[in-house]
Amino acid sequence: MKNLVLYIHGKGGNAGEGEYYKKFFPDTEVYGFNYKANTPWNAKKEFYEKVSKLSKEYNNITLVANSIGAYFSLVSGIDKFISKAYFISPVVNMERLILDMIGWAGTTEAELKEKKNISVDFGDDLSWDYLQYVRNNKIQWKVPTEILYGSLDNLQSLETIQQFARDSGTSITVMEGGEHWFHTEKQMKFLDEWLQNLC
Repeated sequence: MKNLVLYIHGKGGNAGEGEYYKKFFPDTEVYGFNYKANTPWNAKKEFYEKVSKLSKEYNNITLVANSIGAYFSLVSGIDKFISKAYFISPVVNMERLILDMIGWAGTTEAELKEKKNISVDFGDDLSWDYLQYVRNNKIQWKVPTEILYGSLDNLQSLETIQQFARDSGTSITVMEGGEHWFHTEKQMKFLDEWLQNLC
């Protein structure tokens, strides 16, 4: 029985981060996926091709995914290849995030529709095509999944995460004072204990 842990990083991350998770899965190969996609339609093709290929080599694939890496996983149709998933600060409702970003940018959905793209100084440019794709491609996810969420996450509200959990039968662990990016000593200790208790 060949098992694999597939690690998918968030924005600004890299496949090498997967090394960190080897200690939680000592008898399992850990593979960090160095994907190129930066849109859900590109991710759908790239992720599906990669995971489909891996599924021919491994009997069980466990997914560990961060932030936008989790979102790309959710919309790429790879769920049929995944036996278990661990999401850390996942983006689970991209439409909500884009609408929030429109508000943060001081613009409107109507203006975005007219201009198609609007530059912002806090992240990726706003794209009308991206928003429409997200609306037209709803998440279908039925994999047994555990979510780690920080109460100070500035990208997805707890209510948004809870709604996703209700829809998909997912379990949530909330770290009070945790941020979207788990990086402080205290946050990493919490993450470690969360995974140790679940693995």
